[in-house]
Amino acid sequence: MAQLPEYAIIVAGGSGSRMQHDQPKQFIGVAGKPILMHTIERFYKYNPAIGLVVVLPVQQLDTWRALCRKYNFTIPHQVVTGGATRFASVKNGLEALRGEALVAVHDGVRPFVDTATIKAVYEAAAKYGSAVVAVSPKDSIRELTASGSKAVPRAGYKLVQTPQCFRVGILRQAYEQPEQAHFTDDATVVESIGESITLVEGSYRNIKITTPEDLILAEAFARSGLGFKG
Repeated sequence: MAQLPEYAIIVAGGSGSRMQHDQPKQFIGVAGKPILMHTIERFYKYNPAIGLVVVLPVQQLDTWRALCRKYNFTIPHQVVTGGATRFASVKNGLEALRGEALVAVHDGVRPFVDTATIKAVYEAAAKYGSAVVAVSPKDSIRELTASGSKAVPRAGYKLVQTPQCFRVGILRQAYEQPEQAHFTDDATVVESIGESITLVEGSYRNIKITTPEDLILAEAFARSGLGFKG
């Protein structure tokens, strides 16, 4: 069977509020360039022929173009205007795709995903229709109850990351439904139409840079050389 074309929708709709920064978090510099550029580079390194769709808020488009000129960032990508929610932004990104393919959705502020993980999700999605990156929790877990809380075995839980990869037809069908409050990621959207979710082992380095503490960790990863390996 012929290999399906590969796309990645990189969702970068964040602000700098939780980061306590005057720049949107995806534009903050780490290791000499904006976080979002590192993220795009990971997918380009995996497959230079990949179709890259970057979803940004309309008010950030001019800033992004200026940053691309400033840093001489020339990796080919299409920019799509985001929506009011992540659900709406992914839906807008999907509209830029044509034909049957594999598409990974990834957070723009996860710049340390390694190429082995990216390769694994595309391969699993080609085989099973879906592939979602997850890691085992390190900490003990307690479930909130009506009377307080109770311990639960952490072996029965996974912490979900991105990329989350699907056949385009499956993801498109999932995003045709109305948005629901419990749609926190693409896996929950796809699962709600009756599709099963295949998990792929992720990495603890694949952090989502959201708070000032995350930024300190990101700089440490970058300086050590750990973050951008693979």
